[in-house]
Amino acid sequence: MHTSAMIDAHPTGTDLDKDLLARAVDALVACSQACTACADACLGEEMVADLRKCIRTDLDCADVCDTTARVLSRHTAYDALVTRAVLTACVQVCGSCGDECASHAEMHEHCKVCAEACRACEEACSALLESIA
Repeated sequence: MHTSAMIDAHPTGTDLDKDLLARAVDALVACSQACTACADACLGEEMVADLRKCIRTDLDCADVCDTTARVLSRHTAYDALVTRAVLTACVQVCGSCGDECASHAEMHEHCKVCAEACRACEEACSALLESIA
């Protein structure tokens, strides 16, 4: 990804730790993709009705991660309150989605992969949040 290069190229710069920021944005994008793909894979399973909560949680997590990545990618007129709020929400939803997917991981490989992406994103966002809190 070009995340670090874009952070470095931004004319206004950032007060955030650039390495933690880049790691979080990359994890957010990866998690959004994994959650979207997992929801789709769940829809392809025979017992799709048993995966309704997983599908919903995947889609919520994908949306929150996508929004958080977009907010973190904007540095002009930075607002730490907004950044903290979206990161806090993202940590929560990644935790919930990771738990839900982990509960299906033994039966569905896509849920295992998604749970891992959620955990990595939760950790990256927590680290960034701790650096600004």
